[in-house]
Amino acid sequence: MRGGRGMWEWEPDGAEGHTGKVGVLLEDGTVPGPVYIDMGSGSHVPSFTDWWFYDGSGRRPFADRMRAACACGWYGETTYPIDWRRVPDREPYRYDTSGPEKDWEDHTRRINAAAVPVPEDVAHLISRIREHLDRTMDDDPLTALRIVGELDTIVDIDGCYATRRATRKHSEKEIADALGATEKAASARLRRYDGTRY
Repeated sequence: MRGGRGMWEWEPDGAEGHTGKVGVLLEDGTVPGPVYIDMGSGSHVPSFTDWWFYDGSGRRPFADRMRAACACGWYGETTYPIDWRRVPDREPYRYDTSGPEKDWEDHTRRINAAAVPVPEDVAHLISRIREHLDRTMDDDPLTALRIVGELDTIVDIDGCYATRRATRKHSEKEIADALGATEKAASARLRRYDGTRY
């Protein structure tokens, strides 16, 4: 799993577009909007949605609970209290957010489990290609580039054909669910596979 200082994203496989983060709830149970902070550097006032901006300081909203949130619109049912006394002033992302993160991981696992499985023999071949590229990349980058080029050719030809067949038979949501992706991520992938039509 790849994560920044507040965002979670699986890679390279699964749950494409299902980026997770810590969401917050105010004392009355509502979800706050972005926090706008005037930096005094012109007409643009930047906005922030990182959980640690909702500490009640100045005119900021005060959040007393956190939960998992996903880019697909899903929110975790379990909430976790925020002990602001334990949140480090200069490094708030060091605060323990493992509860929401685990809930989001469970969410993405359910999405992956519902996706169309890659046939076992194909998954094995893909794994072997990745291993070979990892071994080749540093010592023989030209061979690695040639292998990637061959894979690109397959995607260019078969990706276009598969996209056209899939979009004739299935809705955008069905395709996204089958890929284990959000509709936005699936749509971007299909445009890449068949930019002339989709």
